[in-house]
Amino acid sequence: MSAPVLLRQDRSMSSVTIPPPACMLRPLEVPLRYLFGPGPSNVPPRILAAGSRPIIGHLHPEMYEIMNDIKKGIQYAFQTENNMTIAMSGSGHAAMECAVFNTVEPGESVLIAINGIWGERVAEIAERMGANVQRMVKTPGGYFTNTEIEQAIKKHKPVLFFLTHGESSAGLCHPVDGIGDICRKHDCLFLVDTVASLGAAPIFMDKQNIDILYSGSQKALNAPPGTAPISFNDRACHKMFNRKTKPVSYLFDMTHLSNYWGCDGKPARVYHHTGPVSGFFALRESLAILAERGLEESWKKHKEVAAYLYRGLEDLGLKLFDLRLPSVTTIAIPEGYDWREMLTYIMKHHHMEMTGGLGPSIGMVMRIGLMGYNCEKTNADMALHALADALKNCKKSKP
Repeated sequence: MSAPVLLRQDRSMSSVTIPPPACMLRPLEVPLRYLFGPGPSNVPPRILAAGSRPIIGHLHPEMYEIMNDIKKGIQYAFQTENNMTIAMSGSGHAAMECAVFNTVEPGESVLIAINGIWGERVAEIAERMGANVQRMVKTPGGYFTNTEIEQAIKKHKPVLFFLTHGESSAGLCHPVDGIGDICRKHDCLFLVDTVASLGAAPIFMDKQNIDILYSGSQKALNAPPGTAPISFNDRACHKMFNRKTKPVSYLFDMTHLSNYWGCDGKPARVYHHTGPVSGFFALRESLAILAERGLEESWKKHKEVAAYLYRGLEDLGLKLFDLRLPSVTTIAIPEGYDWREMLTYIMKHHHMEMTGGLGPSIGMVMRIGLMGYNCEKTNADMALHALADALKNCKKSKP
């Protein structure tokens, strides 16, 4: 490099006018909180330790082995033999967009069941990429009968039907049996969201004829946020890989992701993006814990702790929804109370996160999440004590 170039570089390096921010010169501080909301949940030490392992290259053979393990773990959690099973680099929203972007083309009809925020999100995603979106709408906590679903599919002839299995904004676990059969009968793909329910409530991808299933890492799986399991069966793959147009997202294009995860049968994996290496370490460990415990035991534990919590909430005079999601419990806001004041009080005095509603359930409910590592009766007791304390000490607008 010539002397004049070096001189210009020296001058540019001495021209910093913005000083280092004071906050960046202080050590990182993170408070200890009991995460008893709808997610993320507290992460157990074993998974935290896995995420702190030394970084390796995202294309190293050892990384591929870890990704292969993750694939097998997801197949177990989903109860599927689908080869096209991966973990997205991103939150549950990444898997949500991946599912829609890859299986729907502009102008095609999609049918979305909306009984909370996640159906609303999928509808907007589909509209943004140019789909012809049809909506079935219920109030938060409402559910759709198979007859209603089949009538709507007959009417709109969608290429894709979306349903949320675990609607965390309403605390609803939606029945799934028979819907996959209806979708096959009418040549429609069945897409299911299990972000809030995977590991907490039974789901059987193959037996229930679910074509596309996705979840997230940060709820009952107990990994940090940032990775999202997703699986496509052969019907979905046929639609996905025989499209006329390319997906609107390069990052979420399954043509590339299937190779990155070794699902396309090709001998070499080609660089597509740098995956979240530490996130994959943590996800692998969370799936290992689920495998060691066993799905049936995990489902049983969530059901038992949820029932224990329900009894305690009812003893406090609080009202619950029907068709309850074992991992996230919604309670009607106690009459006369300001829900924001109650949640603030609980955080301040008990260092505990509970949340209000989300999307259409805002102002209707408060939500308590006890999932994965947090799914213990002792934690339910702590949550009930905090609620009782808030009911006693927060002001009521009405006598």
